[in-house]
Amino acid sequence: MTTAMLFIMLFACMLMGMPIAIALGLSSVTTILLFSNDSLASIALKLFEATTSHYTLLAIPFFILSSAFLSTGGVAKRLINFAVDAIGHVRGGLAMASVMACMLFAAVSGSSPATVAAIGSIVIAGMVRSGYPEAFGAGVIANAGTLGILIPPSIVMLVYSAATEVSASRMFMAGFIPGIMMGLLLMIAIYIAARVMKLPAQPFPGFAQLARSGLIALGGLMLIIIVLGSIYGGVASPTEAASVAAIYAFLVAVVGYRDIGPMKGVPWRRERESLPGAVVRNGAQMLLAMPQSIWHPEVRKVLVDAAKVSMMLLFIIANAMLFAHVLTTERIPHQIAEVIVHWGLPAWGFLIVVNILLLIAGNFMEPSAILLIMAPILFPIATQLGIDPIHLGIIMVVNMEIGMLTPPVGLNLFVTAGITGRDMVWVIKACLPWLGLLLFFLILITYIPQISLFLPEYIDHLRGY
Repeated sequence: MTTAMLFIMLFACMLMGMPIAIALGLSSVTTILLFSNDSLASIALKLFEATTSHYTLLAIPFFILSSAFLSTGGVAKRLINFAVDAIGHVRGGLAMASVMACMLFAAVSGSSPATVAAIGSIVIAGMVRSGYPEAFGAGVIANAGTLGILIPPSIVMLVYSAATEVSASRMFMAGFIPGIMMGLLLMIAIYIAARVMKLPAQPFPGFAQLARSGLIALGGLMLIIIVLGSIYGGVASPTEAASVAAIYAFLVAVVGYRDIGPMKGVPWRRERESLPGAVVRNGAQMLLAMPQSIWHPEVRKVLVDAAKVSMMLLFIIANAMLFAHVLTTERIPHQIAEVIVHWGLPAWGFLIVVNILLLIAGNFMEPSAILLIMAPILFPIATQLGIDPIHLGIIMVVNMEIGMLTPPVGLNLFVTAGITGRDMVWVIKACLPWLGLLLFFLILITYIPQISLFLPEYIDHLRGY
């Protein structure tokens, strides 16, 4: 009875158009008040614990802040230039370079919509000018943008780690090879389509220009090395790496590239009075002027925007954890686990059920909420069937990628529609041919666990675990 009422109220609230966070919280509180033996004090306690007791979740605001600085600055444009110089000379190379740029930006942002917005706003128009069909470019970017939650560091992986208490570092390791593999699959598909459609190729700029654009993009690329190198090397936890990433992204955008802030557009070697009452003569003096830079209007806007996104996401997470608390208190995951185990489903059959459930949920809910609701239910069943929790996590993340492209709540669809100025139906049709590739990739990830588990197991072996 309690289980039925909990889910009936949740779906009723969602059908009325209520925001997912409010729907999760309201259904949970109502269930506790009317149908549960749990105390009312547990509501406040769980909401407090959701955002303070999970150390892993502290990484989310820092990764969002670093993504905001890199998206606002010109890091995306420099990564695109480097990718175009590297593979733009291949037939269909501009689209392949766009995928490569999405992979690089995903490794510094951790967000799928941010990847689509930062890369798509530049390359879709560029592909159209170069002779590519607009639908082709939009479909490529919307799909490649989903790599933002698969290639580490990933905010969605952090949420899964918090929901299941598995290692966030191992999740990041597990996502690396699948992310590279998915990017390569997209590039191969683009090359085949380009040969069939006779899409143009860019002239090769020469190795000197390639080295120059790589050097210019090094400021953004170094963030990948700093974050993933420190995590994989065991030097820092994901939360510590995220905090370093936020500071580094600020320095790159404000001091290094000077795309925002008081020194915007000022060349490094030119002395120019650009701060009130101060002459900033070189990089050392610019560092001394950092306190003033933080209060610059452009920097303040980035900080406020990042804070808004962080608060929105953490509010969803807090309410989803309250919902998960009700599930756990009423022993709903254990009851479902007992039923499924009693059915005698093999591991491969259970994974089919998992994929179907997650693909359906991805149509209606935000990825973080899905993970926080479904992970406590699926996790105990998977462990009983001998499925590795890390493997289950990557399966769930890939399902969340597909959810980014399925209406009516596919976030990448909305971002792509905003960039192109097209309606949602047009964007969905543009993404459909590439969605089949993602489904094929999901099958590979589901039934070849070593794609996900090879790197974390290998690094554990090197560390002597």
